[in-house]
Parts: sequence; C-alpha cells; structure tokens
Amino acid sequence: MTNNNIFDLTGRVAVVTGASSGLGVQMAKAFARQGADVVILARRLEKLEKVADEIRGLGVKCLPIRCDVTNTEDVKKAAEIVEKEFGKVDILVNNAGSGHVGPTEETTDDQWNGVINLDLNGVFKVTREFGKLMIKNNYGRVINIASMYGLVGNSALPCAGYHAAKGGVVNFTRALASEWAKYGINVNCICPGYFETELTVDTLNTESFTNYMKATVPLGRYGREGELDSTAIYLASEASSYVTGVIIPVDGGYTCV
Repeated sequence: MTNNNIFDLTGRVAVVTGASSGLGVQMAKAFARQGADVVILARRLEKLEKVADEIRGLGVKCLPIRCDVTNTEDVKKAAEIVEKEFGKVDILVNNAGSGHVGPTEETTDDQWNGVINLDLNGVFKVTREFGKLMIKNNYGRVINIASMYGLVGNSALPCAGYHAAKGGVVNFTRALASEWAKYGINVNCICPGYFETELTVDTLNTESFTNYMKATVPLGRYGREGELDSTAIYLASEASSYVTGVIIPVDGGYTCV
C-alpha cells in the first residue's frame, strides 16, 4: 500500500538538542507525532526524563541524554550512545542556544565567548559528531535553528554576540549544504522570530514589547506554540528532498520589512 503522507517520518531517528523546554520540546513532539523515534539532548536530565515520558506516550521510542553541546566529550559520548541504540541518525536539529543582552561596549570577553561557544561552536561540534553517522549511512537532514537576528540587526535589545553567532550559523548552513550534498545530507536553517517560551514569556508579554511587536512584526504578534513545527517537519521529511542550503525565516514577517 502506498503511503500518501509525504511528511511521514516513521522509521526515522531524530536528534534534537536543547530539548528540555521551549521550541526543542515542541519540535521533538512534532517529529514523534509523524512517527519518528526521538533522541533529546540537554543539560537538565530531570527535565529531559519528563519530556521523554510525554513523547513515549505518542507511541515512539524516546532516548534522553544529558549533554552539554559546548563539551566535545559530552557530544562524542552522546553520538556513541545513539549509534549503539539506533545504529543511525536521520535527522539532527541544532536547537540549543541562548543569548546575552547588553551594550556591546560593556560586554565582557566571557559574555561574548559564552554566546559564541553555545550558539555557534556547539552547533559545529554536534553537527560534526552526528554528521559522521549520517555520512556512514549516506543520508541525513540537518536543521539548524538560528534566528531572524542572524539575518538583520535590531533596535530593541542590544545583543551583538547573539547576532554574530546566529549569523555564523546561517552561513555555516550554506557551507555545509554544499560540502555534504555528496553524502546525501541536506542542510537547512530555520530563523525563528519572537516565540513564547519559558525564557521569553516575561519579556514578550510586557506592554512595551507588545507595542514594539505591533510596530515591527507585520503579523503583529509573537509566534504561538506549534507554529515552528510544520517548517521543521517539512525540512526533516522527504517533502524537502531537493531543498538544501536554504534559510527560512519563521518570523511573522519581521525580516521582510
């Protein structure tokens, strides 16, 4: 019987970093609903265990692994665990990240390096190790989660290190798409706009920021839970088999004006 669902991920193994909260959890669950087995990585194992139980309730396997993406040994160990458990990785979502807000002239070396290390170096380390498994199998979907701030500047919150790191992720995506195409690996990037998560909810729901969004986001609001999932599913599935090296903003139109 022919499967007419081009977004079906049954039999696929998806690895999602930064999957103890927010967008990472949402994407991990979205993949599970499409039939993928899911590996979730983050630093907070107790939170991962709770998420893993919820994902297993969707009828798929879920493996939680404590992993600091800035730690090379952690990342290597995680890749070894996944290879032993599943024998492959089909989909990798580089979602772990954070940012420092503050004037550039007052930003310390440690603050700058911390953002670059997590948001850019972490993406490189995770992609390198899990990419090796994809190269072995001659198949892969790498989805990097950058930010609309990786494409443009902003006048609301000074965070030059975050802009720089996410801009690096954007062009790392293009470079790797070109380099790894010969291995059957598609590499793409999603640039989310303002989304409500546990890290952003307090800021987004202030009157001043609500007014700022109305003035700068054509759709006039932040992204709701689940509104990133469809883009991630598309890039993870066979529906995007001829798509690589693309940068997709999911930002309510912020970067189009």
